[in-house]
Amino acid sequence: MALPNFGQMKDMYQLQKKAKQLQKELKELEIEARSTDNLVGVVVSGEMKIVAIEIADELLTPEKKNELEANLKDTIGQAMSRAQTESATRMQPLLKDMKLPGM
Repeated sequence: MALPNFGQMKDMYQLQKKAKQLQKELKELEIEARSTDNLVGVVVSGEMKIVAIEIADELLTPEKKNELEANLKDTIGQAMSRAQTESATRMQPLLKDMKLPGM
């Protein structure tokens, strides 16, 4: 098996450096989504982690439990979907640099 030449090693180092930078950007990226009635807000990071949840006081009653659950489910799903789309968009140049088949 042939060893990689200096140029290939340099390319691999640059790729690794880009990947670490992208990872940092995704960690710092925050995507916000709000329910249609604006009573629930969710912030998700580019790493698909929930950063914050905001709930209007009027939803914090036993009578509004089902509405709160539905709003949370929809809003979290919306935020996750947006974060996933943004992460994929930001990863495209890196994947292209890796020259993976099908990219």
